[in-house]
Amino acid sequence: MLFNPVKLFLLILLAIACVKVEAQSVVCNGSLGDPVFKLDFGSGQGYGPPLANGITDFIYDQGCPNDGHYTIVNTTNINPANGFGNCHPEGWQVVTHDHTGNPNGYMMLINASPDPSRFFTYKINAGTLCQNTKYEFSAWVFNLIFQAHAGPGVSEPDITFVITNANGDKTTYDTGSIPGSSDPEDWRRYSMLFSTGSGNNEITIEMINNAPGNNGNDLMLDDIEFRPCGPTMPIGFTSIGDNIAKDVCTGETKNFTIVSDVGDDYTDKSLQWQKLNTAGTWEDLPGETDAKLIVPVKDNTPIGIYEYRLAAAEGTNINSPTCRTYSQAITIRVNDFLAKPSITAPPACEGDALILTANAPPGTIRYEWSGPGVTSANKAQNPLIIDNSTVADIGDYHVTVFSAADCPTPSDNVRATVNLKPVIPVINPAPICKGSATILNETTPNAKSYSWLPVTGLSDPTSASPAAKPAETTTYTVTVTSNEGCTATQTVTVTVMPSPEASIEPKKKIFEGQSVVLDAQASNADTYLWTPADGLDDPTKLNPTASPTDDITYTLHATSDIGCGTALASVFVRVYKKIVIPTTFSPNGDGLNDYWDIEALSTYPQSSLNVFSRSGQKVYSSIGYDKPWNGAYKGYVLPSGTYYYVIDLKSGAPLLSGWVLIVH
Repeated sequence: MLFNPVKLFLLILLAIACVKVEAQSVVCNGSLGDPVFKLDFGSGQGYGPPLANGITDFIYDQGCPNDGHYTIVNTTNINPANGFGNCHPEGWQVVTHDHTGNPNGYMMLINASPDPSRFFTYKINAGTLCQNTKYEFSAWVFNLIFQAHAGPGVSEPDITFVITNANGDKTTYDTGSIPGSSDPEDWRRYSMLFSTGSGNNEITIEMINNAPGNNGNDLMLDDIEFRPCGPTMPIGFTSIGDNIAKDVCTGETKNFTIVSDVGDDYTDKSLQWQKLNTAGTWEDLPGETDAKLIVPVKDNTPIGIYEYRLAAAEGTNINSPTCRTYSQAITIRVNDFLAKPSITAPPACEGDALILTANAPPGTIRYEWSGPGVTSANKAQNPLIIDNSTVADIGDYHVTVFSAADCPTPSDNVRATVNLKPVIPVINPAPICKGSATILNETTPNAKSYSWLPVTGLSDPTSASPAAKPAETTTYTVTVTSNEGCTATQTVTVTVMPSPEASIEPKKKIFEGQSVVLDAQASNADTYLWTPADGLDDPTKLNPTASPTDDITYTLHATSDIGCGTALASVFVRVYKKIVIPTTFSPNGDGLNDYWDIEALSTYPQSSLNVFSRSGQKVYSSIGYDKPWNGAYKGYVLPSGTYYYVIDLKSGAPLLSGWVLIVH
């Protein structure tokens, strides 16, 4: 940075004039009083008016300020048509509101002069301040320079606060370099403390920009205040720290005790309790100068919000508003009762939920129910829901509603009703045969209507006693509605017994002397009878054993004992006769044993017989055996000897084979 002789000269003068220059704790750690003065620059649209004479040596511009000039704005983003929107767009932050967030709040925008200079002065005349009193001076500051543009050759704002008393003694505080930021909300509060001492009650406050302008050192200023600073003054209801607002319901009588614990900053401590009046200003409570305040709330105290605070000062300084410091305010609220709620309680049916709804007035935050069905689990509900209601829940109910102040307002009593559900008799109709019908007689006391499902097979699904003729076993559900609108259901099963069924393979085969089981199958039958009974071991069994001597047809009669009919199934038993094959015959024409007479072979009309010579030549063949073989082949009698035969009975029996001897 280049040497600046003007800045050096100002700093030398400042050092010579100051009694003390210190980086003390600059924040009031105790209580603050109301501002002796406060400059917040007002609010509005567009540019604000210039400051009063004597407050600044800078020149006012209604537009983009030049070096050593200032303007009053509510944003740095004024429309370019006003000559400000394009002012340093690359170097300055865009600030859209004052430090409180008010988009219309005015701020002082300062474009620093090329040399260090004083840009704020304010004089507080004699008679305004009190002796031996500590004050806090503060201001909100914003560095307009983009953080990205900071660096060598760019100046950051550096402000010295100077307070000069009537004797010329000075107290100073230097903010140091105020850093830039990338955050357009980065307002910073800087403050210093000042004590008047004895006889010093006239002061001049100044703010001096120590850094040069031209490149940087541009800033925004807002909410400049000078306030009394006193000891810590915690207060509370009955005990220190209990600052939660207290509520009273109108018509109640109650006393509140507010206690305080004022620090030891004052050598001759004076106290005064205050109350906020209806005009919005604080007024002293006569005679209330102790550390404790008793606040009576009577039954005729008007509804409203009552706030109290404690003022403290050094000795007789308590009589000057510019010397007092104050505790935080503490609140007592006198609250009105809510309007009386009404209750909606439609009747419920037994087993269903009984629901009572409080039509509560605005401001209700809590409910408390009373009545037969109220429990600890549901008493605070709205609506009040009583699950699975019974006749024990019938009775009078009321609800008390509470406001935020816990003021109770009870409702009138409302009668809740629980109606009984219909009692439907249980019926068990006898089984019916398929194609038959039965009457479902469900006459229920106090019934208004009936509804049957499914409707299949019913003569009238809305009747109390419909005729049911289902094709198969069916369970019906009847819903009965009482005259009070309550419903109940019951089920009825109609068992349909189907007609008997019977089956068996239509043919059986046995050889004479053998037996066979008649393996019939039957369903839905209770008794059985086979006809004829010839050759059966038990004609009343479903599967008797048959031993017939001749071909026979048996018929099964499968009967339902409940009258659902008889099923028939027949089987033909083929009885094959026993075959007796002679081993020799003599076809010599003497009339004795001239034929090969195979006994019973004629009973097998589909059988085949083949005879072969020893050389394998077929010498005889027949289908069936109606005429025995005479031992000839092609009209000539075969010579004596052994011949071989094969018989196929075509009955599924094994082939019969062997030899036969022809003897002449």
